[in-house]
Amino acid sequence: MNYQTFEPDQDLTAFIKSYWTLESPKEETSEKQTIVPDGCMEMIFHYGDLYKQYLDNRNSIIQPRCFVIGQLTRPLEIEPTGETGIFSVRFHPEGFLPFTSNSIKEMENTAVSLEKLFGKDGQEIGQQVLNANSTSERIKLIEIFLLDRLTDIETIDRIVKSTVETIITANGQLSVDELSQLTQVNRRQLLRKFSSAIGLSPKQLSRTIRLQAALKMLLNDQFSNLAELAYENEYYDQAHFIKEFKEFTGSTPKEFYGTHLKMSSLFLRHGLDLSHFYNFSFQKHCNFAK
Repeated sequence: MNYQTFEPDQDLTAFIKSYWTLESPKEETSEKQTIVPDGCMEMIFHYGDLYKQYLDNRNSIIQPRCFVIGQLTRPLEIEPTGETGIFSVRFHPEGFLPFTSNSIKEMENTAVSLEKLFGKDGQEIGQQVLNANSTSERIKLIEIFLLDRLTDIETIDRIVKSTVETIITANGQLSVDELSQLTQVNRRQLLRKFSSAIGLSPKQLSRTIRLQAALKMLLNDQFSNLAELAYENEYYDQAHFIKEFKEFTGSTPKEFYGTHLKMSSLFLRHGLDLSHFYNFSFQKHCNFAK
């Protein structure tokens, strides 16, 4: 497995969190992998073989070669079909809005092709990125494309941006009423702004961020029991924590801990970002059976 992250150009740091690449040879037996919601949208380019995506009805589709994955509100199951080669643009929760006229909310849990999002321009940038010979060339191409589309830097509402920062800083532990009081924006208006800019409500994003904080503690073994983990992340009680954990990951904390603890140690030894570990398809690529 070869996984790397890269910083965006200064003009795009307000919108893009990072770029990352993943390369891995074809496995003899592929297995399903779970993507856990994290509040960020991604623009994915498969320059390797495509991935299979499983739907709620247990049927599956083949993902587009170049697409944007909308906000996830549930775990997403995918499976490699061969050799992996991925280049990805990882946006801040509100970061994709200035680059599209499409409804962010309608993209929820969906992989939308660049051609559908951007027409001929999307098709062309997809081919350019796929045909590029290096990551640096891919980054240069996508930054030119995105900067050309960034006609109005005020597209992201300052209230939304500051509220997102507050939610992340508080690890998702503030209620919507508390967020409304801090921003001095009424609850209904805040809900409307979030739905338009992020595709999630403040409560949905807070739940996602809080679960991410709990996952990080879990993977770093920073707890003595599940009750403590629930308390530290301000869940009502252990039962509430287990319910939300399963809703976002598809497994209970004990199941997840037993499956992923060994992998988290591997990622830490290699200096990899755990936020990418439990959000993307690395389990199989590291030869760890689920």
